Amino acid sequence: MARAERSTSTSPTPKFAASPEAYIASAPKAAQPHLRQLRALIRQLAPKAEERISYGIVGYFYPTRMIYFGGHAKHVALYPAGDAKGLEKYLYGASTLRFPLDEPLPVAKIRSLVRSRVKEYEAAAKGKRTAAAARGHGSARSKS
Repeated sequence: MARAERSTSTSPTPKFAASPEAYIASAPKAAQPHLRQLRALIRQLAPKAEERISYGIVGYFYPTRMIYFGGHAKHVALYPAGDAKGLEKYLYGASTLRFPLDEPLPVAKIRSLVRSRVKEYEAAAKGKRTAAAARGHGSARSKS
């Protein structure tokens, strides 16, 4: 009879949180207030965006990947930065904003960034709908 053994998995891949709430609850305690603030801000400015866990962090899709945030031991991050006017001091690499936990979030600048991302995605979606309608794939297609 085989004996039950303990799992010896050494996989470095962490288990992803099941929901944004679970992600924030499992983040470092010091990061949680900033994460809650980012979440509330994004949800307020992008109410039509779908919120879900993607790449192991919280992502917003409108209709495709729009913006993500993640919590870390010394900072919270917002990806992709896009047009980060006024946020250059937080820019890390090509497209990541890192906000230190010992500073308040620059809410007005983040608000501006999220608004511009929403406008960008709304314009892209409108352009796709217009192009589809011009090709005769719209719902108001006429019959001859």
